[in-house]
Amino acid sequence: MSLINPLNNTQSTTAQPQQASTVTPQASSQTTTQSSASTEQTTTTGNPFLDSLRLPVEDSIPEANSQDLSQEDFFSLLSQQLSMQDPFKPVDNDQMIQQMASFSTVDGISKLNEEIVNLNALTTSSQALQASGLVGQKVLIPSDTGYISAEEPNIKGIVSTPETIKDLTVRVEDETGQLVSTFQVDGSAGGNVDITWDGMGKNGEPVAEGSYTLKVTGKVDGKSEELPVSTYAHVTSVSLGTAATGAILNLRGVGGIKISDVLAVSES
Repeated sequence: MSLINPLNNTQSTTAQPQQASTVTPQASSQTTTQSSASTEQTTTTGNPFLDSLRLPVEDSIPEANSQDLSQEDFFSLLSQQLSMQDPFKPVDNDQMIQQMASFSTVDGISKLNEEIVNLNALTTSSQALQASGLVGQKVLIPSDTGYISAEEPNIKGIVSTPETIKDLTVRVEDETGQLVSTFQVDGSAGGNVDITWDGMGKNGEPVAEGSYTLKVTGKVDGKSEELPVSTYAHVTSVSLGTAATGAILNLRGVGGIKISDVLAVSES
């Protein structure tokens, strides 16, 4: 008759859980590997050409919450306020109406600002379209500097006199400040007196192309004073500009000037 050792039974019973505990991590790692493999199988077909035709999988990223209080948010908060109010001290109707009126006012101002921005953009475009009719013409600008070129061999301008001045002395200087020519103008008519420089130097020959400054002096109350001069410039093109600056006129040899700074328009 064979004897059964109870100690051996105990060891066998305790050894089985140990094997189970050692096998479990392997099983879990195998399960993870299988799940990742199955995931790869769902994202790839094994054919590089077919995989390239599939749309890329994008992670769903939640959009950032807007910080603006919409009308729906306002009424939601108002409803929450009414539901949480003290029944013995309900919200006064005047206060509720005041809150609704305040929100309507703020919302109306916001919409009005958007409309003003759109109106400014429309006004700027319309102004530029109207200013395009000035291309090819001459405009009077508050500057004593004109430009001599082959297309414009002379400089025309206007000198403003506070009173009747019989003799006006015009000095023409180049960009370096050197005297190029001097001539006299009759200012007995007073007010705005037209002046024209023919583009000739002291030697009687045409000057080189470039910018030249007209300085006019006359006697006012017995004292010689320098008088303000405005010159005509040729408009070559028009830039749209911005809502703050408006349309910009590009002048030959002078640069850009705002259309609001133009004093007069002349065909020649």
